[in-house]
Amino acid sequence: MPDTKFGDSMPKIRSLCVYCGSSGAVAQVYRGAASELGAGLAEAGIELVFGGGRVGLMGLVADAALAKGGRVVGVIPSRLRDAELAHPGVSELCVVDTMHERKARMAERADGFAILPGGIGTLDETFEILSWKQLGLHDKPIFLVDVEGYWTPLRLLLEGIVTSGFARPETRELLRIVPSVLELLEALVRGPGF
Repeated sequence: MPDTKFGDSMPKIRSLCVYCGSSGAVAQVYRGAASELGAGLAEAGIELVFGGGRVGLMGLVADAALAKGGRVVGVIPSRLRDAELAHPGVSELCVVDTMHERKARMAERADGFAILPGGIGTLDETFEILSWKQLGLHDKPIFLVDVEGYWTPLRLLLEGIVTSGFARPETRELLRIVPSVLELLEALVRGPGF
């Protein structure tokens, strides 16, 4: 799937919603990417909006942002908070009733979205935010961070959906694929016209 560019109309990113895995039993390259992104967002003055968890890549991205003095907003359903999975150090913790509310609140709070490696929950968030963009419910940039080629199967699936006629060719323009956290951060800092 080819990289796409956003036009000059895109506003500067002040807050970024990050979707990523809650598993800690993953390769160090993915753990490192989460920490790199959290630190980079804080250094760029970009607020992190995330799922509010203290575990897995979610916890790492928040820890790294907080360690660099960044502002971190967690959004977590009460059921997960009550299971003691909420990150204790976030700048702001929004507790909601359902997963649906969680996703809507995260989307409202963010100027853009970044998708790090993750599992079923990350895929759910990814497809929902892509669907919302396709339906014109938002026009915020979506970045797929393809760390070490993790998202290659998803990229192939999305391309197959287009070539099989289940989505229009312009569907390819719903997200921008970046191969690394560094390239994501560079795009965020460049802002409009990247």
